[in-house]
Amino acid sequence: MTSPVGSRAASPRPPRPSPGVPRAYRFPRFERRRLPNGLQLVVAPVDKLPLVTVLVLFEAGAVCDPADREGVAQLTCNLLLEGTEELDGSALAERFERLGASVDAHADWDRAAISLTALTENLSSAFNLLAEVVRSPAFRQREVERLQAERIAELLQLRAEPRGLADELFSRFLYAKGSRYALPEGGTEASVERITRDDVVEFFRSRYQSCTATVIVVGDVSVDAAERMVSRQLGGWKGELRPTPAAIDRPVRTTRAVHLVAKPDAPQSELRLGHVGLPRHHPDYFPVVVMNAILGGLFNSRVNLNLREVHAYTYGAFTAFDWRRQAGPFAAYTAVRSDATDAAAREVLLEIDRIREEKVGDEELSLATSYLDGVFPIRYETTAAIAEALATLMVNDLPADYFDSYRENVRGVTADAVLDVARRHLHPDALQMVVVGDPATVRAPLESMAFGPLTLYDAQGRPLS
Repeated sequence: MTSPVGSRAASPRPPRPSPGVPRAYRFPRFERRRLPNGLQLVVAPVDKLPLVTVLVLFEAGAVCDPADREGVAQLTCNLLLEGTEELDGSALAERFERLGASVDAHADWDRAAISLTALTENLSSAFNLLAEVVRSPAFRQREVERLQAERIAELLQLRAEPRGLADELFSRFLYAKGSRYALPEGGTEASVERITRDDVVEFFRSRYQSCTATVIVVGDVSVDAAERMVSRQLGGWKGELRPTPAAIDRPVRTTRAVHLVAKPDAPQSELRLGHVGLPRHHPDYFPVVVMNAILGGLFNSRVNLNLREVHAYTYGAFTAFDWRRQAGPFAAYTAVRSDATDAAAREVLLEIDRIREEKVGDEELSLATSYLDGVFPIRYETTAAIAEALATLMVNDLPADYFDSYRENVRGVTADAVLDVARRHLHPDALQMVVVGDPATVRAPLESMAFGPLTLYDAQGRPLS
């Protein structure tokens, strides 16, 4: 009689395989060339798939916005795909779709970019179309007005959404008056309403120049073939060199303050705690990255474990340095129950003080550096991701071996270095606290903290009596 399957003795499982020796990582090789008209070409041949990504960068980020016309950089970039002199927006989109190409335009603080990904066999035709977008956008009045209206509607919606409102007003309460960083990247309602088509045309004429442009080509293409393609379409493009302005990155104040934005009856508070941080080119970049990972950059970081796991104040809390050419903000970000707003703020302050007072343990340090080391290579598995990485390299003028040496630089950070940068670059006495929440619930507890003077604002950031 056969025994039931369940009565058979379980076979011993084979031992789990041991992890092998970590392999060295090499970022794809790339080559830089300069065309006679000043345009910089960067090519990284990657032939795993018959795909190519082209990314065209311009010195036309939000820091270039003229005063009282904040938002024109983002508006101009978004309008690039709304039609050329020969094709309106619908016809242009249809042409790209027929080629199976994906295309996108976006501007951030430091640069504007238009990107294209296409099959190798369609690359030439798709790039010809991209060159038309770059050289002869139409900026039709109706499209200017439509995108202006969309931006204003976005801002109105943001007023009702506590998270976005907290982020916007945090920057305003952080940076000195007159700093471009104090206003939203895409501009305010007032500044966007003031932008005219002439402003867009002038911004494009002055900032979208061959002598400051960079074309990045990544994928199934040789360096010589990429140069021939770019030279054929953009080699005759001329322009006048204009310096890129720098943003004012001074803080509006160097002492603590609480900025309470009234959101009556809100069941929870959006909380921000921070100060002006560091520019991307700071020599302490790597130890600061590791320090922030331990403090609040990872799921198992101190701030998140404290507020989420220990106290159950929130579903998530984190800290971040926003890396820009000039000093972007450092902040702790979270949303907490209204009745826990002051308690959560105290715990964030406790963690900032703790990482400045005592060295992190070997296990905690190893966990952070191992994660940053291990996740790094998988970020760059597509042509689009590699192109964006090269864009970061060019925009921030990083060394050519930056990606090859990244993991070694991370692994080389010591506990002493973490303590040193925490003491020098975290400034508890200069922290600004921004809370978007219900004043009836949170005001008195926040005042009892004696953190600093408290000012109450409406959703526009205007002080209330």
